[in-house]
Amino acid sequence: MKSWPKYFFRAGDSMNSKASLVVLATLLLSASTLRAQDPPLNLVIIQTDEHHFGTLGCYGGKIVGTPNIDWIAEQGVTCTSFYATTPVCSPSRASFISGRYPQKTPVVTNNIPLADSVITFAEVLRRRGYATGFAGKWHLDGPGKPQWAPDRQFGFADNRFMFNRGHWKKFTDTPRGPRIAARNEKGQATYAVDGADEKTFSTDWLTSKAIEFIDTNKDKPFCYYLSLPDPHGPNTVRAPYNTMYANVKVPIPATLVRQPGQIPGWGKSANVNAAALRRLMPPYYGMVKCIDDNVGRILKQLRKHDLVDRTMIVFTSDHGDLCGEHGRLNKGVPYEGSARIPFLVSCPGKLPAGTTVNEALSTVDFFPTALKLLDVPYDKKVDGRDASLLLAGIEEESWNDISFLRSTPGQPWLCAVSARYKLVYSALDDPWLIDIQKDPGELTNLFGTPGLQDVARNMTRQLIEYAHEHQDEHARVPGIQAAMMKTVGK
Repeated sequence: MKSWPKYFFRAGDSMNSKASLVVLATLLLSASTLRAQDPPLNLVIIQTDEHHFGTLGCYGGKIVGTPNIDWIAEQGVTCTSFYATTPVCSPSRASFISGRYPQKTPVVTNNIPLADSVITFAEVLRRRGYATGFAGKWHLDGPGKPQWAPDRQFGFADNRFMFNRGHWKKFTDTPRGPRIAARNEKGQATYAVDGADEKTFSTDWLTSKAIEFIDTNKDKPFCYYLSLPDPHGPNTVRAPYNTMYANVKVPIPATLVRQPGQIPGWGKSANVNAAALRRLMPPYYGMVKCIDDNVGRILKQLRKHDLVDRTMIVFTSDHGDLCGEHGRLNKGVPYEGSARIPFLVSCPGKLPAGTTVNEALSTVDFFPTALKLLDVPYDKKVDGRDASLLLAGIEEESWNDISFLRSTPGQPWLCAVSARYKLVYSALDDPWLIDIQKDPGELTNLFGTPGLQDVARNMTRQLIEYAHEHQDEHARVPGIQAAMMKTVGK
């Protein structure tokens, strides 16, 4: 992680001085208290779906130019080890908005309704006088599809353009509200693009709704959550993005083909080959480019109203897409391409531009961190950690570099991850310990390696403590429980 710039310290001060850190923390994170005349910061969240972080320039992507998303990184913080607490749509979204682990929401897999008792960060902001709204995929109200404007708003007062689930490509407005515009001969909604253009294609249409909300609420504090259904499949996009990368040489991941000893039990189900990747990835890149152009539209509107310096902007995703890594598409496993997600945040006056944070964080940490940066108090218990000082570049001696991930119920696994190591327990295999920095392909199991026993033991102890504190039933799966107890010597 980058340290705070030296010019913030007076001559003779120690950069490690606890007194200096306290002063900085006060100046950065209590600005609204010190300067009561300043208006509250707005919050704009742009969340994509099933998005591989490596397609973005700020994460090293070379194929798709993403200058607008990269601008958010340049103006704020790039988190290099940010994870979906469960790398599947609904559980990840539930943890993100609630600050609770999925099993407490109780959305442990897709299509489970969020509990009525859950208090979201949006509800906290709404009660503090923020105008709140949401457009796009929600996926927290059960099986309804598309199910526009769910009755349970969870703090998003303007949810007219929220739909519960689906990956629709074309929308339209009607006197009775929004509608899926692509239809088959029976009049049923489909995922077809059907000649969608810059006004009707899903990413463009939903972005327009966000812009309308900003225009309407520009003179008051607001929170808007734009949840884009792309680049999740089907891999289709409107013109001209559909042919923009048709001639690109699609990189084939080195892990597409693996040797038996490089495949853990939880990572076996290969479902894609090189030929399929060459067909599927160009439109995926096109979806990413369309997203970046629409992020540019939002930034332009914020600049038009002089709101950039008064708005916290977050760009993230609900989970990744392996995009051929380990011979797989999609998500659901603890591999980096599946579980690690982009997380960029600019917060004027609170977070230094161009900061990189390498410590492991997850979606459960968003709620307390965001509200601290916004200077909004809350009295609801959350499971996540306030990482505001970490994002501000201020070293915290007590900060513990570890996050905990869990699977959906089908084939249970538990994972502890830091900036350096990843430890996975599954009933399908022996424990896997991966050095993410030295082995980015995640092909070598170091569990039991001399010199790393203490690493595995320490991470396992913390994983057991997490499971006990947060009632994670996966720790009771016989194979997982026995392996963890053996590691810690019990």
